[in-house]
This record gives sequence, C-alpha cells and structure tokens, in this order.
Amino acid sequence: MADVAASLTALAALPGVGARIEAVRVACTELRWHEALRRRVPEAAAESRVRGAQASAALDGASIGVDRVRDVMRGATGWADVPDPAEQVVRGAVQATAESEHVRSLVRTAPMQALARLHVAAAAGLVPPEQLGRPRVGDEDCAELVDLGTAPDPAVVSARLAGLADVLATAGSAPAVLVAAVVHAEVATIRPFVRGNGIVARAMERVVIHATGLDPTGVAVPEAGHVAQGGPAYVGALAAYGLGTPEGLRLWLEHCCDAVVAGAQEGVRICDAVRAGRLR
Repeated sequence: MADVAASLTALAALPGVGARIEAVRVACTELRWHEALRRRVPEAAAESRVRGAQASAALDGASIGVDRVRDVMRGATGWADVPDPAEQVVRGAVQATAESEHVRSLVRTAPMQALARLHVAAAAGLVPPEQLGRPRVGDEDCAELVDLGTAPDPAVVSARLAGLADVLATAGSAPAVLVAAVVHAEVATIRPFVRGNGIVARAMERVVIHATGLDPTGVAVPEAGHVAQGGPAYVGALAAYGLGTPEGLRLWLEHCCDAVVAGAQEGVRICDAVRAGRLR
C-alpha cells in the first residue's frame, strides 16, 4: 500500500500537475459554498446526474437531448419498447450514473462490489445475464475503445483490478482528483467487461470525486468536462495514459483535472439555475 501511495505522490509531482490539482481544489471549493446548496442540494445533485448521464453517453457516441434524459430520470417518460443502439447506450449511462449515487459508500471498502453494481446498471440488456457485474473470463474479449489498442487478456485484467483496489484504498492520503483520474483510466484501459467499460469508468470517477469529499454535494459534472474538451482529446489522453510514460501520464492527469474544473463550473451553472427556479 505504501508503494501505491508513493506512486500517486510521484504523479502529483509531474510538471504542471500540481498547479492543475490546486485549480481543481479552488473550483470545487467555489461550488461547495454556492448559496443554492444551503438548502437545495438534492435538486442540484439530481440535475448533475442528468447532465452527467447525457455527457457520458455522448462520449460513447450516443447523443440525446438533455431534456429527454431529464424526463426519463424523473420518471416523466420512458424508453422505447424496442430501443435503437444509441438509446441502449444512453439508457446504460442513465442507469449507471443514477447508481453512482448509491455505491459511494462502497468505493473504498468494497471497490469491486461498487464496480460490479455500476456494470450491472450500465450493461443490463446489452450482454447476457451471466456476463453482468463480473470481469471477462476465458476467451471473452472486448471490442470497445479500439483506439486504445487490444484489450488485455482476462488474466491481466484480474491483476490490474487488484491494483485498482489498492489505489482506492489510498483515497484520503493522496489528492482525490488523482485517485479519480487513475481509477477512470484503469477501467477504460483494461476494459474488464465485455461491454459498458467507458460508462462504468466515468461513473467510477464521479463516485470517487463524491466519496472522497472533493465534491461532497455531488453537483459537479466531470463527464461534461470531458465532453467540453472533445471526444478525440478524451480518447487521445486515455491512449497517452496507456503508454505508461511520464509524459503520457501527465497528459491524462492534466486532462482529468481540467475536466473536473469544467465539471465544477457546470455545477455552479446548475446551482444558478436552481436558485433562479429555471429547472422546475
């Protein structure tokens, strides 16, 4: 565990990363003390999940209007009886982002359980029931995120997931945004599941940011921060992380820090809308 903490400390010392971590702290502090959050946290957090789900689906290539996502998440409308492929992705993003609210107590003590629950939410209806909530086994492969290269074999996945649990156990002794960034990249890079990995990776990032107290209200929208930088930049930063070089790691960490700053600013806009009564 000490080695993991030392590795995260080394990441924080990479050129430019420390300044980005401080920018995240400032942005999240500004959000935390917004006037609207004195009494209306649930309303603002619910809207954050709406925008987060919409953005996460967009990063998987499925665009749908935020009003439609909001109506589904508040129960005002439902999904099509026979959803098209894009709607299937959006439904997974909606379900995983909603589930992120319920697994934050598990992320440090039972991280694999949290990961499994998010995958069940993200991939229900997309994979056979026996593949839900468990990593790939045997000759099972993953055809997602092909720009990151070939998905590792299940044996490699198992070892990397064990390391991921160690990273999450260090939360509290390392900058939360770094823990969230590493968790996000590891899930996306190793692709432990047959389908749904990107959505699960982004939901885990949201959970870590909330559970560690970086964004204790759950109102930031880190998924929107990734979208704001563009899909190619997001995939390119993940690919850079996969190289394992100091420069590649720095690029991904800076990308994630910038995404959380933008996500906190989106949270401020949500709070402004809540205070003005524009979301009712």
